Amino acid sequence: MIEIQNALVHEDVISEQFVCNLNKCKGICCVEGDAGAPLEAQERGILEEIYPKIRHLLEPAGIQAIEEQGTSVVDADGDLTTPCVGGNKECAYVTFENGITKCGIEKAWEQGLIGWQKPISCHLYPIRVTRYPEFEVLNYDRWHICRDACSFGRELKVPVYRFLKGPLIRKYGEDWYRELEESVSS
Repeated sequence: MIEIQNALVHEDVISEQFVCNLNKCKGICCVEGDAGAPLEAQERGILEEIYPKIRHLLEPAGIQAIEEQGTSVVDADGDLTTPCVGGNKECAYVTFENGITKCGIEKAWEQGLIGWQKPISCHLYPIRVTRYPEFEVLNYDRWHICRDACSFGRELKVPVYRFLKGPLIRKYGEDWYRELEESVSS
């Protein structure tokens, strides 16, 4: 583990290579799983605020799920997450374009309709953050559906932390990321 300010970064985040390859996986990470995307407490309010602005971009089944369950839910483990269609299918915020699953929130952000890109847990994937009272731990989440991203990352020689530079800066700031890079190079 590398300690950067109030976070411990698992060495796999440094050593493993990863680059999303949507042409291969088709965005299946937004469809597979047993719960929605993990949310931070303040993201609940953001989702409530932006939903009217993004509703028109979402799939009918996603709209129905959000209107029945709410813009966020507490899952079976007691964690705050995005709602899912049918209880445990795709995230209610997905859209489908040319056979590829995309985030309706991010689509609205790209169109300038909202100023928030998407939940930080989605933006940071394949890093999963575990929170403790005094610090956070950043772990690399291995999931079989990301095999193509791993091989693409190896082909391009891009470590996880470099692939996720933007999301890591969004979450922890530029100074934090610079300190991470300095720790890795030393």
